[in-house]
Amino acid sequence: MSSYKIAVLGDRDSVLGFKALGLDVFPAGTVEEARSILHELAKGSYAVIYLTEQYAARMEAEIKRYKDELTPAIILIPGKDGSLGIGMANVKSAVERAVGADIL
Repeated sequence: MSSYKIAVLGDRDSVLGFKALGLDVFPAGTVEEARSILHELAKGSYAVIYLTEQYAARMEAEIKRYKDELTPAIILIPGKDGSLGIGMANVKSAVERAVGADIL
């Protein structure tokens, strides 16, 4: 049985703190670099990829590509500059699809 891992992808300042929690961190200097890293992580044994909202805002096509796949689950987190509200909007959308109404 293979064991799955958790990755954190985003700008350096936003992701380095997660290393102390034992997560694999992947700092990216540009959105293009983040796209490339995301595809490599998705091919690997990563079940969960935390991605900063700042990069996610410019990677919609890539995130959509993995949305219906079992793995990896891409979860948006605020970056060092704070939340853009994208992660919460995605949670609301998923809940609405599952329940049939906006309960949040």
